[in-house]
Amino acid sequence: MGKNKLSKFADMETFANVFQMTASQVRAQEQTADTYPLLKNATQQLKAGEWHQHYFKNNNPIVLELGCGRGEYTIGLAKAFPNKNFIGVDIKGSRMWTGAKEALESELTNVAFLRTNIEVIDSFFASDEAAEIWLTFSDPQMKSKTKRLTSTFFLNRYRRMLLDNGLIHVKTDSNFLYTYTKTLLEENHLPIEADTNDLYHSDCLKKDDKILSIKTYYEQQWIARGINIKYLSFKLPKAGTLIETEIEIPLDDYRSFKRTKRSSLETSK
Repeated sequence: MGKNKLSKFADMETFANVFQMTASQVRAQEQTADTYPLLKNATQQLKAGEWHQHYFKNNNPIVLELGCGRGEYTIGLAKAFPNKNFIGVDIKGSRMWTGAKEALESELTNVAFLRTNIEVIDSFFASDEAAEIWLTFSDPQMKSKTKRLTSTFFLNRYRRMLLDNGLIHVKTDSNFLYTYTKTLLEENHLPIEADTNDLYHSDCLKKDDKILSIKTYYEQQWIARGINIKYLSFKLPKAGTLIETEIEIPLDDYRSFKRTKRSSLETSK
């Protein structure tokens, strides 16, 4: 049996590659100061705009994985691309512990983890500080647009910290999330760089096999169930007003791992 959650949380407090701050803590700091919130871990402290100088100690591009879970993608990308910096973000500390511990044991200096709520992600990065974002197997949030990580609610937050035309990757089992995201991109005329509803039987792997062939714990389960993996990548310009799509999209007809039971409705609203 692995370590229990309390033991893992105690470990995380000592990890030099993990920073932790919840949305409520961010809001509490914002009430007492007009600057970015101060992040601390066992060995150092930093705030938005200081990731290159104070943590990574280089100017290599910063890539975020939002909803990183156990950190398989963050770790895999960091090993494959030593000239980039990677930060895995999630609120589930007991899962993040796995990736953070592996990064320390592997002595990966281009990896950090940030335990926080993704709705306040733009509180931790200054304008132009991040270059790319990965969204790997995000909960499709079929009942709530503002909770979907590809909604305009989140895209507007991403563009505050991404470089102009920064790249966003979406890898998902969910046909609902894939269709919703693609529709939103098309309606807002955002540049789509890659698009497939069946990743492992497409030409995308021939171009980016080192990136896309990394498989997370949940992805392997989806593949075993015979569910196609969908992939989109697109550029996010800073300029322009983003319009939320109002199209009704058929809901996924299966229950996702450890997610709430799907709605009895057939389409989104």
